[in-house]
Amino acid sequence: MDSDVTLAQYRTLVELATGGPQRSADLARELDVAPSTLTRMCDRLERKHLVRRFHRVDDRRSTWLALTPAGRDLVGVVMRERLRELSAIVQDAKVDASQESVDLLDRIVEASGELPDALWWQRWETSADPVDSVTLP
Repeated sequence: MDSDVTLAQYRTLVELATGGPQRSADLARELDVAPSTLTRMCDRLERKHLVRRFHRVDDRRSTWLALTPAGRDLVGVVMRERLRELSAIVQDAKVDASQESVDLLDRIVEASGELPDALWWQRWETSADPVDSVTLP
């Protein structure tokens, strides 16, 4: 399986890891891309077995997108490596990370509309769980 992805494709995977399964129209809006662009991107991600499309039983008109376990794992590998690199930078800079500093950073992250680290990993953990009431196309 080819798991090389572009930056735009990776952003899509991260959004699905963070927000869970989403309607394709909502995901296109969140990523600020045209629906046709998202469709082509997800065609490629689906061929790589990183996302799957489905229809909810109660919403047959909309196409929904979700991470596969392989997609979730790819995001996890990249995010863990990012965390290791950031930790090394902080250690090299000899920055003392007091609990007060960590709490402040979490508040800044939340104020910017992002998820704090612990919550992000909780969402990531369940991002490829089976979705109830779905039919695969």
